[in-house]
Parts: sequence; C-alpha cells; structure tokens
Amino acid sequence: MKKFTALSFVSVLLALPPWLFPVTAAEQVQIAVNQPGPVINKDIFGQFVEHIGEGVYGGLWVGKDSDIPNTNGLRNDVISALKQLHVPVVRWPGGCFADQYHWREGIGPQTTRVSRSNAWGNVIEPNQFGSDEFMELAEQIGSEAYLTVNVGSGTVKEAADWLEYLTSYNATSLASLRAENGHPEPYRVKYIGFGNEAWGCGGAMSASEYFAKLKPFSVFALNHNPEQRFSGIDLLFDHGASNPDAMVRVAAGPNDGDTAFTESLMKSWASAPGYLPIFDAMSLHHYTMSRGPMSDSSVNFGQAEYVRFVSMAMEMEDVLNQHIDVMDKYDPEKRVSLVVDEWGNWLKPDISENPMFLKQQNSLRDAITAGLTLNTFMRHADRVKMANIAQMVNVIQSMILTKDDAMVLTPTYHLYKMYVPFQDSTLLPLAFRPETITVNGETLPQFDAVTARSKTGQLWMALINIDPVNAVDIEPLAENGYVTKASGSVLTATEVNTVNDFDKPDAVLAKPVAFKRDQNGRMIITLPPKSITVVMLEN
Repeated sequence: MKKFTALSFVSVLLALPPWLFPVTAAEQVQIAVNQPGPVINKDIFGQFVEHIGEGVYGGLWVGKDSDIPNTNGLRNDVISALKQLHVPVVRWPGGCFADQYHWREGIGPQTTRVSRSNAWGNVIEPNQFGSDEFMELAEQIGSEAYLTVNVGSGTVKEAADWLEYLTSYNATSLASLRAENGHPEPYRVKYIGFGNEAWGCGGAMSASEYFAKLKPFSVFALNHNPEQRFSGIDLLFDHGASNPDAMVRVAAGPNDGDTAFTESLMKSWASAPGYLPIFDAMSLHHYTMSRGPMSDSSVNFGQAEYVRFVSMAMEMEDVLNQHIDVMDKYDPEKRVSLVVDEWGNWLKPDISENPMFLKQQNSLRDAITAGLTLNTFMRHADRVKMANIAQMVNVIQSMILTKDDAMVLTPTYHLYKMYVPFQDSTLLPLAFRPETITVNGETLPQFDAVTARSKTGQLWMALINIDPVNAVDIEPLAENGYVTKASGSVLTATEVNTVNDFDKPDAVLAKPVAFKRDQNGRMIITLPPKSITVVMLEN
C-alpha cells in the first residue's frame, strides 16, 4: 500500500523559499505570483479518437444522409459540445488500430472504400471515416491534428505518401488526388506519431528494435507544408534549419514504469548525429486500473474504491518522475518532450453491448482523478507538452456518451470545460501543507491545488477536495497582497459514483460559486467534500 504524507505530497510541487504558516482553521495556500514557472502547453488538454466501438461511428460520424443532424457527416450536437472544450489537439487513428490502418483504404468516394475486419469487437471497419473526414473533424472543432502512422504493419513509403497527400502544396499526383477528394488546400499536421505501443500491439519490439525501424520513417515521412517543414531529411542539407512551428515527431515510448525502454530509446536518440535528431518527443502510456483493463466497475463502487482510485491516479507523479529522470540524463536541455498520449481510468464496459467496444460509465470519481492527473501534468509543464485522455467519445474515460440521437456530457467533460483557462497559461509555484485523510487503509492529502496566470493576465486556481466526507476551507495568499475575491465553478455530487445518464443527464454539473472577504478580512474558499473548484482570483 502506498502512503502519501502531507510533506511528501508538497515536495512534488515547485521548490519555494521556506514560508511561515500561522496556526489557522483554514488551510493556507501561498502563491508565488512573482516567480512564474513554465508555460502550460495547451496540448496537455488534448483528446484521442480511435476506431473502437462507437468511438467514431455513431459517436462522431453518422454520415451525410443520417437523420441525426450533421454537418458533412459529423453530428452537430457532439461537435457543438466539443467546441466548448477548446480541444487543442486530437490523436487519430489509434492506438492499436493505427498499426493495422492503411490510409489509402479510407479516401475517395464512400462507395469505393475498402472494408476490413476490426479486432476491437470483431466487427467490420467500413473506412467511411478516413483522412479527409478526420481533418474535417479537426477543422470543425478548431483543433490541431496528431496522426499516428502505421509502423507495425506499414511501410516507410506508405507513411511518406500519407503526409504528401495531406500536406503538399506542390501539384503532385497525391496532392491532386487530395484536391479531387474535395480539399485543394494542404492540411496542417502538428504532430506525427511513429507507431503505437511498439513494445506490445505495435509489433512486440524491444526499444533497440523499434529505434532501428523508426529511423527511416523519421527521415522520409516529411511534412510538405512550408509552414511546418524542417525535420528529417531537410536537416541533412541545412544543419541549422529550424522552425518553431515544425511538425513534432513522436516516438512510441514506454508503458507505465518501464524505464529500461526509456533508457534505451533516449540513449539511441542521444547517439544520433546532432544535426539529425530522430524524434522530438517520446510517448508514455499509463492507465489507472486495479487488476488490469476492464476489471473495476464504473458504477458499482463506494468510498473505499473511490479512495483507492484516487491513490492510483496520484501514482502518475512517480511514473513521470521515473521517466523524466532518465530523459534528463540524456537530454538535460529538455529538447525531447514527454507526451502522455494515452491515460485515464480504464474500467468495466458496464454500458457496452459488446464488451470490446469499451463503453463505460463516467462518474464524479473519474472527474476527480482526471483533475488530479491534469494538475500533475501541469506541475511538470517543463517536460510534459501534450497529453491525450482515452478517449473523446463513447470509449473508456470519455467526454461524451451517445445513444442514437441523444447525447450526455460526462463529469469528465465538465472538468475539462472548467480547466480551459489553464491552456497556455503560466504555472505559478505554490506552497501548502494539506492535512491527510485515511480511508480503508489509504492515506492521502486532503486536497490538491494548482495555480496559473492565463494568457490574458487573470490568476486562476484549481482546488480538488479529495476527502469524500468533509469540507475544507482554503485561504489563498499572494505575495503581492491579499486575495479579495474569487469566482468560478464547482463540480460535485451526492455520491462519489454519481453519473450522468440519459435519464438524468445533469446529476453531475458544474455550478457557479463566488467568495469574498469575511468580517475578519480573510478570503476563505470552502471546498465541498469530493469536489473540484476552479476560480479566478482577484486582489
């Protein structure tokens, strides 16, 4: 059993000079407003779409002839909801699906597309949703594209052709084919992932085997959009070429705590010619689950299971530190980003007709663990530059559940909406010493906090009361004076396993809150039990 003490928990925060904490009924949180930290890359709040169950078909794509209101085949209600999250980036087509996906089978007239067997549920993959449809999705919700190329069963040429089809400005045959398919202008591709889970479903390779296979993909799979060039073979001819908007190349990295994989991959990266880096980022996958995927109920649980999942979610801190320590050894300048492009609570598919469709319910517990995980990513913003929760619609810890023409927004959706102000904000160091709680043998800090200054100058604080029973009072204090006002929203519910379903879609809903100084001149923010509160602070 892992023990979390108040001292050990605060130690994971950014280091600050020692400050005095007077005895007080409220928990004080000191904000170092004049000591800005790293920028929190908005892509930390990214999403993930894979061809599993209703993750694409029915959830996002219904086709242009559907009775469900849609725009170019994408259902309007889901698109409207996703727009409110300001989704910065979407990863597609996988996942394990990516290493069996062949892009040419999903372009052109719908009637000529190739149907395949999809191992996720043993169903037919009709390829009605392909490259152009995905880019249409990204355009409709205002998101950047993160494509995973097929390294496991594909070829370097296939990957290179895919990027030429998508990004070429020149009138090549592939660019002309894209124009014939309705998009004469080249697309933007911000990230390219070279395979998925090379250690497992992506080919069962060792790190050294994967790196050897990765190198030609890195050199020849080029982004031809002039705005996003300067990578791969470009650097052979211009060693000084650089472009801050260049496509980011993501290597398929380790799973969970496999630091040996990271060690091998980063050592190989560091040994490559300095003018020809093989990748710009490394992925990491880490799901929260007790005994393996689909082993924990998404609806039938109580406080003990809630606290256990909170404890497991907080283990992300240790997982990140282990891999970052290895990365720092070979890359002290932090040139390689860490990308957590699969994470979340992987539970029993309690609402899935086909268990391999991975359709699970989503409770207040899921929102709280997601908030704690996002806070952890933000505290590591100097190395973690993107994260993609699994998955956006109808699969694992989703934002949205659909059933025919109906739609439900999950508690995790509401959390992501509350966290929008943190996108591209600047992290501010905190100092606090939370009390601990012990439930069913698990000892945890009573609350968690993160603070940042938004791009427009506002000071935002996210506070998570982990305690399932007791409220906690928080007194935020800033170096430049007392906080006088706080306003924002709170997300909580009657029980830790409360969900939004099609009969009660608003059982877990963010509600507005506002606080001001009390009669003693103190600004106290009261956090309800098992809750997430996000407020803008004024002084």
